[in-house]
Amino acid sequence: MTQEEKQLLLKDLCARLPYDCNVTIAEGGIDGLQWHNVTLNSYLLYQIEEEDGLEYIKPYLRPMSSMTEEEREEWADLFNLELDKLNEIDDENEAEELAPYYFGKSHQVSIDWLNEHYFDYRGLIELGLALEAPKEMYEIQN
Repeated sequence: MTQEEKQLLLKDLCARLPYDCNVTIAEGGIDGLQWHNVTLNSYLLYQIEEEDGLEYIKPYLRPMSSMTEEEREEWADLFNLELDKLNEIDDENEAEELAPYYFGKSHQVSIDWLNEHYFDYRGLIELGLALEAPKEMYEIQN
């Protein structure tokens, strides 16, 4: 695992801490590595990062292609909600001044939603840094 891949995985895992993301971790032994499924928490992440063991943890994520039409609409609505607030400002100068805030806020809301729904928006599955979650692993309550 390259240093860039470690940093990418660490960024992703940290962002998922509030959402009870399922991960698999490897523990060494005489017979080799044994993988255990657990829920990610800050203590686990700290231990793994301190021991330089990021290559022994893989989150279970949903591919972006698994997003349902209902989820696509919800995601788009959340993203646009912040931008719509910008359109409500009558004063052009004020709107121009606040535009970076509302664009940033719409992205933040979007990323939070993707993390909450366990989507692999960084392409970690393709890189071999995450595993595709079974369909029933994350029952999302809308």
